[in-house]
Amino acid sequence: MQSPNPTPAHKLIAVALCAIVALLGADQARAERLRLGVQKSGTFGWELAVIKARGLDKSAGLEIAITDLATTEAGKIAIAGGAVDIIVSDWLWVSRERSLGRGLTFFPASSAVGAVMARADGPVATLDDLKGKTLGVAGGPLDKSWLLLRAYAKRSGFDLGGQTRVVFGAPPLLAEKAAQGELDATLQFWNFCADLEGRGFRRLVDIADVEKTLGASGPVAMIGYVFDEDFARKNGAALARFFDIARQAKDILAQDEREWPPILAQLGKGVDAAPRYRARYSEGVPRRPVADEEADARVLFKALSESGGAELVGPAGALDAGTYYKPGIGG
Repeated sequence: MQSPNPTPAHKLIAVALCAIVALLGADQARAERLRLGVQKSGTFGWELAVIKARGLDKSAGLEIAITDLATTEAGKIAIAGGAVDIIVSDWLWVSRERSLGRGLTFFPASSAVGAVMARADGPVATLDDLKGKTLGVAGGPLDKSWLLLRAYAKRSGFDLGGQTRVVFGAPPLLAEKAAQGELDATLQFWNFCADLEGRGFRRLVDIADVEKTLGASGPVAMIGYVFDEDFARKNGAALARFFDIARQAKDILAQDEREWPPILAQLGKGVDAAPRYRARYSEGVPRRPVADEEADARVLFKALSESGGAELVGPAGALDAGTYYKPGIGG
């Protein structure tokens, strides 16, 4: 027996149902879209390139929209203005922003830190040997590694800021000046340390060791994914999938040497540098529980607060309780 022809009322109901389904689908698609602010030359850019090339985003049901950033400061402006959902920054800045009333939160992304680099065959063999000499510091006076190093040296009675000639500047410029012998040593970011290791330099003081000396129980991820709490509450599932594929990308970069030639070409380095860069990158993949990261951040916050003061940490006397994002809590 044939079904009766649908009445006009039935047709209207069907059209309405289709419209509702379409609207729900559109809302779901928007919820799964993540807008990321990224510096392509940075580690985050490398990982996103792997995610895109391997289709990890599609397999996770995510649409990743990338906004290119010129500097880390541009990222802070972009997230403040709502132009992006996620940037990469440090937990200290997040804690400071929270003390000023902004609801940002942080999830660990990298514990790769730099080191004080000196010529392997040069006269500087220990940190004390830098007294009266010139030290190039990548970044500015409020750079976290510099402040941690100062706190570390102070424990042995060495005032790095007062007993050395300190030159602040851009990492590539200071690396070249050190290579040309214009600096006795340079405090550098991890990737420039990897480069200098291939140019006859050694690690005089590793900032990871400084962190432990100052009370950290393990490698601390200073850098992480930063986003707004309201965004996290509405997009917790999408964030969880993003963290998962980001971790997959990190493991691929840590294990697969075939991923490194394009990165090294972008950096202007030869493929012979791949083992050094890959090894140092791998050391920075976070592998500890968030609770352990947060506990150590609280310890380092105290040292940074003593070195940088309110200009660095803001009005708060301790790491803000909501600085670290804990998936599944409050989401």
